[in-house]
Amino acid sequence: MSVSQSEPSLFELGDIKLQNGETLYQAKLAYKTYGKLNTEKTNVVVLPTFYTGNHIRNEGFFGKDRAINPDRHFVVSINLFGNGISTSPSNADNRNSGSAFPLVTLYDNVFCQHRLLTELFSINKIALVAGWSMAACQAYQWAAQYPDLVENILPFCGSAKTSIHNIVFLEGVKAALTADQNFQQGNYTSPPEQGLRAFARVYAGWAFSQTFYRQELFKNLGFDSYEALLQDWEEDHLTWDANNLLAMLATWHAGDISANTLYDHNFPQALAAIKANCITIPCSDDLYFPPEDNEYEASLIPNGECRVFNSPWGHCVASPGNNDQFQDFLDSAIGELIG
Repeated sequence: MSVSQSEPSLFELGDIKLQNGETLYQAKLAYKTYGKLNTEKTNVVVLPTFYTGNHIRNEGFFGKDRAINPDRHFVVSINLFGNGISTSPSNADNRNSGSAFPLVTLYDNVFCQHRLLTELFSINKIALVAGWSMAACQAYQWAAQYPDLVENILPFCGSAKTSIHNIVFLEGVKAALTADQNFQQGNYTSPPEQGLRAFARVYAGWAFSQTFYRQELFKNLGFDSYEALLQDWEEDHLTWDANNLLAMLATWHAGDISANTLYDHNFPQALAAIKANCITIPCSDDLYFPPEDNEYEASLIPNGECRVFNSPWGHCVASPGNNDQFQDFLDSAIGELIG
């Protein structure tokens, strides 16, 4: 089967009981598929989306000349709850809209993604789950939550558990956004523009490394100054709904593959339960997902390996189009897993 469309499809989940006991009413997952599911259903590649990402931006991670190739693989790109396409504060049932949107954990996301794959496509084996940033966190989540289903994972610039230092970063950008007097505790009647601009400026300081700014590598992106980059980030974040940003941030904040009844917060046990082959790729200069975290995680995954990519681009080295060398490094590793 294949799906070819400009807009994503919607998988209607009905009312979902969340980990925290709340209900996500009339939940919908937005997804798009590329390629054909083979007769044996063994060519499935799942690409969750990253923070402020969507299925369209995921298209930068595959192609006819890439390791993930729709001519050979059935690619399922699934939008994260809160990203404005799947169920989010901006489009939810009235009982969950705006500031009333509940915490949807990565466990909740993957539970619903599992329903999509099994109920809609009758898939009982996933060749690969891969992704950048929060999508990497979901790759780990998939492998721990459904260890018998997932054969390979390749998380890049992400982690299996959100570190305390990462949480401090998240609290900083959250504080910048919510300090806007127009935010009104999430009950704003017009966008909290100053808060969104502040959010973007703080975020940009973490997305790239100190070396990136010292060497003025922002000029490689077409900006003649760091201020021009900051203004571009501001304009991008002004297109986002503030509650959507905070909903995804809360999901990221709570990230922990062991925070469920399967593992009862025993993080080493959750890592050890992963049966998938795992190659994790951190960037040497990533300020919120440092290599040390991934090296520890890989050491406890039975078939785990950590390969550090050295670059001053930091977390954004993996953003599609930013660094051809990283793309080649990534594709080489994916080829080893599903080549």
